[in-house]
Amino acid sequence: MRNTFSEALYEEATKNEDIYIVVSDISPAGSMAKFTTQYPDRFINVGVAEQTMIGIAAGLALKGCQPFAYTIATFSLYRPFEMVRDDLCYQNLPVTVVGMGAGVIYSTLGGTHHTQEDIAVAGAIPNMQIIAPCDPLECTDATRWCAKQKNGPVYLRIGKAGEPVLTKDAEPWQFGKIRYLRRGSDVCILTYGVITKMAADVADRLQAQGKSVSLVSVHTMKPLDREGIIGALQRHKQVIVIEEHAPQGGLAAQTKQIAWDIKATSRLDTFTLQDAFIHNYGSYEDLLAAHGLSTDRIMAAAG
Repeated sequence: MRNTFSEALYEEATKNEDIYIVVSDISPAGSMAKFTTQYPDRFINVGVAEQTMIGIAAGLALKGCQPFAYTIATFSLYRPFEMVRDDLCYQNLPVTVVGMGAGVIYSTLGGTHHTQEDIAVAGAIPNMQIIAPCDPLECTDATRWCAKQKNGPVYLRIGKAGEPVLTKDAEPWQFGKIRYLRRGSDVCILTYGVITKMAADVADRLQAQGKSVSLVSVHTMKPLDREGIIGALQRHKQVIVIEEHAPQGGLAAQTKQIAWDIKATSRLDTFTLQDAFIHNYGSYEDLLAAHGLSTDRIMAAAG
């Protein structure tokens, strides 16, 4: 997704000279090379100074620019949290804070690089909007939307590299609305972000059992499409939430609240990261499994 993000941002910057990108210790080589070569005056690398990154982005927005603040997710949101809250959200500035490698993608680097609670943290700040695309195509749609919107700050939660395309034949992407990647009548799987690949695998297995399955990308986590989720709860016998986030403050918790509010009668199963730092060295899949997230475990519990 980071390459897709960089390419989409470059294309938007070609059309709009007000687009800037402020990064914290992200190399001007690699995925950002085209942007930095073509528009060096609009690429600002502050080094390991995330608070400064947010402050400069806020200043650019106050001057009428459309800035993006970009680095690894834990450092784009947690380290400069006060500046995100006060400089961006308090003033409701149209700055996109990009968290790359969110969730536990940086599996081998430990808890300092695991973004387990970012939806809850960002979602608690007034005026903050949250988008978490599930594949490169959604990442392109989201980046283009962020490059044009003037509604206020956005936290754009993206993956890293190698994510498969899952939305080629899906319904059109629309900010603030859930998106059906496939439609069924028995089971509905609600998910977002990189873990949507696992959710698609679960959907395939359920369909192999003869069940009619909906797979939904809840790419806009704030404002959450409450009516869309109510519809999913009312139209399906079972709803499964799969998310790469802590149990508190994410999609699982919010779906449970909605289900309670409307007295939903559908079965509801939720699968999240644990409320814990998992000290497990291994691949991304290894760390998800250590948190209890795998296709086999989800099928055993909800299939």
